[in-house]
Amino acid sequence: MPRHGRRAAAGGGSVRLYRRAVLLFSALFVCIGVALLVVTAAQGGGLVGFVLGGLFIALGVARITLERKRGT
Repeated sequence: MPRHGRRAAAGGGSVRLYRRAVLLFSALFVCIGVALLVVTAAQGGGLVGFVLGGLFIALGVARITLERKRGT
């Protein structure tokens, strides 16, 4: 079969793309969380801003950690 094995090789690229996208969005969540914390502190504070900022950071870090453990 002349095409035998090509499909598996193409699938590896999509998995790599998926992992990079997950890491990109996770880093974006961390940046959003930091921005929320900075803006909340600059505006004089507020419980909702600090909680949401912390949750965004926790979500991003947790997703990065899970993706790194899954990849090894």
